[in-house]
Amino acid sequence: MPILLALGASVRLRRGEYCRELALDDFYLGYQQNALAHGEFIEAVHIPLPRPGRRVATYKVSKRNDQDISAVCGAYAVVISNGKVVSARIAYGGMAAIPKRARATEAALVGNPWTQATINTAINALEGDFQPISDMRAGREYRRLVAGNLLQRFYLESASPDLPLRLQTLTA
Repeated sequence: MPILLALGASVRLRRGEYCRELALDDFYLGYQQNALAHGEFIEAVHIPLPRPGRRVATYKVSKRNDQDISAVCGAYAVVISNGKVVSARIAYGGMAAIPKRARATEAALVGNPWTQATINTAINALEGDFQPISDMRAGREYRRLVAGNLLQRFYLESASPDLPLRLQTLTA
């Protein structure tokens, strides 16, 4: 779901002849709660077409690769022009009760150069976006670290594909 949030997807909801369009950002209200009215169903999902210059990636971290709920899932859709971030949509799963955009992190990127310094600021902004829980899949600090490392990975892979990954490590 985070990749659909990052891409700006929307859903068309229907009840009989009545239809309404709702941004996926507004669909999830809370844990196991959504914006469906009584008798409504999701008729369609609209995913915007790719835009030139938009860099998109999603990463999943879980105990098993397939058929497992992720400890953290990060999704990124960033437009860079002339070395600056023009727009950014970043979403995470596993960091809150629902899949959710990282709006403070997005704000830390937009209008700034696509550099390591900007990424460092954006990683710090993740603290304001999420207060993850500890559960059987991962601890709170692990999730925070992974979320930042996934953003770092996205930056490194999109800025210079030949650079080795330099991710933070969890220390005891």
